[in-house]
Amino acid sequence: MASVYPTNEFKKNIKLEIDGIPYTIVDFQHVSPGKGRAFTRTKLKNLLNGNVIERTITSGDKIPAADIELKDMQYLYKEQDGFVFMNTENYEQITLSKEAIGDLAGYMQDNMQVKIMLYNGQPISVELPTFVELKVVRTDPSAKGDTVTGGSKPATLEPGATVNVPFHISEGDMIRVDTRDSSYVEKVNK
Repeated sequence: MASVYPTNEFKKNIKLEIDGIPYTIVDFQHVSPGKGRAFTRTKLKNLLNGNVIERTITSGDKIPAADIELKDMQYLYKEQDGFVFMNTENYEQITLSKEAIGDLAGYMQDNMQVKIMLYNGQPISVELPTFVELKVVRTDPSAKGDTVTGGSKPATLEPGATVNVPFHISEGDMIRVDTRDSSYVEKVNK
């Protein structure tokens, strides 16, 4: 991993450290004005709190890389002050706060394999698999003729998340969900 990134090596999802805070590049644009020095306009997501900021960086400046490490872990259970994960290699357990997990808690099932993001050795967030298969526990029944309109209705999933699903989905169905944008992908036949 590079210890610094010059602006000409910026790519989406690169992890940088600015003012002692880890960020990931969401978007960037190199700008060469007619007068003056070239610069790079960036959108950066704070990995500690999820806020997105815009920052202009002069071309040629070098930004330090954030000390980020991803570890494969297994989600064990929820407790009052957070969520417990276990390193499957050495059985070491860590707890992440409810704030660090956020809305992703609605997709986490016991024994699910996840990636824990560590910043300077401290756990800061979790990355779930891109697609998860979950059971629908509550949704409105479909009315006759609803399947033709192509609309959607809210459905609550087993761990607690709510996603919009097509009208033909009923309680008890297994569905595949994209955890990146909380969207319905398809019904799973089991």
